[in-house]
Amino acid sequence: MTEPSHRIAVLGAGSWGTTFAKLVADANAAADVILWARREEVVQEINERNTNSQYLGDIVLPSNISATSDIAEALVGTPLVVLAVPAQSLRAQLEAVEGHLEPDVSIISLMKGLERGTDLRMSQVISEVLELNIDQIAVLSGPNLAMEIARKEPTASVVACSNSERAAWIASSLVTDYFRPYTNNDVIGVEIGGIVKNVIALAVGICDGKGMGDNTKASVITRGLAETTRLAMALGGQQETLSGLAGLGDLVATCASPLSRNRTAGRLLGQGHAVQDLAQHMTQTAEGTKSAAAVLHLARENKVDMPITEAVVAVLDGTLTVDSMANKLLGRQLKSEGIPT
Repeated sequence: MTEPSHRIAVLGAGSWGTTFAKLVADANAAADVILWARREEVVQEINERNTNSQYLGDIVLPSNISATSDIAEALVGTPLVVLAVPAQSLRAQLEAVEGHLEPDVSIISLMKGLERGTDLRMSQVISEVLELNIDQIAVLSGPNLAMEIARKEPTASVVACSNSERAAWIASSLVTDYFRPYTNNDVIGVEIGGIVKNVIALAVGICDGKGMGDNTKASVITRGLAETTRLAMALGGQQETLSGLAGLGDLVATCASPLSRNRTAGRLLGQGHAVQDLAQHMTQTAEGTKSAAAVLHLARENKVDMPITEAVVAVLDGTLTVDSMANKLLGRQLKSEGIPT
């Protein structure tokens, strides 16, 4: 593997993509960090003012970041590529990436979603479309609220890759005095933790919007972790992964923080806003609203009981009101907490 010391590409200039480009630039002061943005006005602002004000306000980006709207230009001679585009548009974006990658490129996926229609995790979509070996693809997850990291507030995360050497190599290129990456080879567990926590955060947000207390929300978080763990293990993930940063850590941050898009979307639903109106109140999509149905489908295919996810999907598709959601969750058959299914 080539040292990522001179050129690193980040595809996607939303809040997380821009923040991650800032992190990579801070960690690799000698590198040219190329941030691909779809809109020319964003490219111009980053290159002329070193800001992306729509997402990060007046936070100044490092001088070794430059932006382009040309994916091919961003990928020239780049041994390390970070993908931070919306999960449901990933496949289409990857078609523009084909043919422009270095042979032994390492890909980092920041995306937390299942592809609708296929139920594929993002690493699976990347491998399928780009025809890459799975050990060239890493996923990063954890309690990573973008604005806090952009402000250099200390946090930790997990880099997961089936190739332990590559995971360590990638992690070593992300170390700063405010960001601590750990490594893991459980790609399935890390991805499922990042996917399902968005759905659980919607449920917590709904409870918040309905004015329910901390007992209720803590119960949803705890049982949400249990059903996330069941699904991950059914797919081949490791239980201990879900008790770590990519499981419990990410879940707590996403469910508790007002910075969380999914919690915010849930709160709006709990306050009576319609699903189709959420975009009017938010600058970015809450991925849980897009992935929830795919998560439930995947759970049913693997005979995994996920009552919170089921209730959220029912709210999203209009077959369950937010007022009925608590009764649906609490009216289930009594059983031991330790029963895994």
